[in-house]
This record gives sequence, structure tokens and C-alpha cells, in this order.
Amino acid sequence: MDVGLMVEGQHGLNWENWRRILATAERLAFPTVFRSDHFFMLPTHQQDSLDPYLSFTLAAAETERIRFGPLVTPITFRHPSNLGRMAAQIDLLSGGRFVMGLGAGWNVGEHAAYGLDFPGTKERFDRLTEAIGVMQGMWGEGPASYEGEYYQLKDADCLPKPAAGRPPILIGGSGEKRTLRLVAEVADEWNTPAMPLDAYRTKCKVLEQHCEAVGRDPASIKRSMMSFGLVGPNETAIARIGAVLTSKGLGGAAAGPAGVVGGTTDQVIDTLGQFAELGLDEIEFQHFDFDSDEVPEYLAAEVAGQARDL
Repeated sequence: MDVGLMVEGQHGLNWENWRRILATAERLAFPTVFRSDHFFMLPTHQQDSLDPYLSFTLAAAETERIRFGPLVTPITFRHPSNLGRMAAQIDLLSGGRFVMGLGAGWNVGEHAAYGLDFPGTKERFDRLTEAIGVMQGMWGEGPASYEGEYYQLKDADCLPKPAAGRPPILIGGSGEKRTLRLVAEVADEWNTPAMPLDAYRTKCKVLEQHCEAVGRDPASIKRSMMSFGLVGPNETAIARIGAVLTSKGLGGAAAGPAGVVGGTTDQVIDTLGQFAELGLDEIEFQHFDFDSDEVPEYLAAEVAGQARDL
């Protein structure tokens, strides 16, 4: 199992610490650095928040090995034709290391604050499905046309084309009816927030059922997970990182289901071993303290090597 990093960019990310995170990830040989795509999480904690796609151009230019992308971009934020063009060009700039992470969106407050429409659940998923069709058409050879209920293209030739035909598509979430069905139909990678082992086992079975229904081998889909869990060599270190989390207005996140992969080294490796048995390929740990390399250094030294052997 690979160990990557996840950065919630709406919690005070600026250019100085983004550059530092990228350099640290390269130096410590992390395979992945994902970024959230949010304006803010809570309206009471609006902080520095770099636009993810601007930050991805820097990642493409200043790194050589890591794969990166949004985890995930709500389809409600940008028209898919603009999103597809940006994705294609970042993919090309990075030599094929960009991952197009997509989701239906959920944070009503940030939509209202920035004047963005927030349709009902069905429409958001319908838009997400159409948007993927739009982008895949744009990334193919020649001009693309698309006629959907929400999105249209007419002889749009997206140039330059992506490096390897198209960026891999990651779908984030765990909804059993729409999300996992869409994963089975179009995704190269499925990412879910951390959850209890039994719940993840159930989600995997549902995904396999959807794959069978559409005639796809479930082994062809990379499986990754994002954890809010606090990790460290001892309880003192974990408490110190917890204080940073609280300062960002997310003090309860590490105690919920998304924090299930956390604790000291032995606890984390034991939990990861159980998820590895269910086919999990990669875990991305939240990097909460942008001004410190403590957690990435710890993960690289104490967790990543053991995880690769699982």
C-alpha cells in the first residue's frame, strides 16, 4: 500500500507553504499529493485558500515525480469545458501526472457565499455524469460535440491534448446508488474518506456488483482512501497536531468516521493491514500543519515503508 499526502487548501494555504509541501513531498518520495477544492469549509473559518488549479500548475512545474490533483472538484464550481481544458493542459505540463478528481459537491454554504447554484442531489449527479462525457470527448482526437441536458459542445477542439490521451478520472465518495455506479462505469480510481472496516467491506461489495452489471473487472479500478486521522510516534505528538486541527476549526474531524485510520505507528499499521486485505491501494493522510514537516517526516520514516510491505 502506498502512503500519500492530502492538503485541505482552504485552511490557510498560501504560496510559501504550498511550495514547501511540494518540495517536502518530493524529498521524502511521497507518490501523491492531493488537494481539496473548496473556498472554505466553515463560514466562521474563512482563511487563505489558493485556487487548486493555479496551484497545480506550480506542482507540475516544480516537481518531477508526484502525482497530484483535486480531491475532489465539485462539478458545481466550473463548466466542464473550462475544467477539461485546464485538466488537459496541466496534465501535459506535468508529463501525465495529473489526476482529474471529481465529485457531485456538498458544501451548501460556500456555494451561497460565492453565488453558485447548488441543485438537488439528482441533478448534481446527472451533471457530473454529463461533465465526464464532455471532458472525455474534448480529450479525444479532433473536435468534439456533445448534446446533454445540462452541457453542450459543438466542434470544440481542445488543444493541446493531454499527454497520454486523457488524465485518469478519480471519483470521490461512497454513495452506493449513484457514486459507486459511476465509479464502475467510468473511473480509473475510487477514493473514499476513511470509514470503519466493516463499512468499507460493504462498499467494496457494492462496487463489485456494479462492475459486474456493467461488465468491468473491479481490479481495474485503483482504490484509495483519505484519512483525517491524527498520527504520530506517541500521544504527545498526536496531541500537538490535534491542537493545530482545532485551530483550523476542525477539531471534531479526527474523532469521526473519517479519522478511523489514526493513532501511533503500530495502531496505524495494524489498521492499514486490514484495509489492504480488502484491496486498498493507497492511503492519503491529512497534512494539517502547513508550517511544519513533522507529520510528513514521520510518515515517510515510520509508516510508508511498512505500508508498502502490506
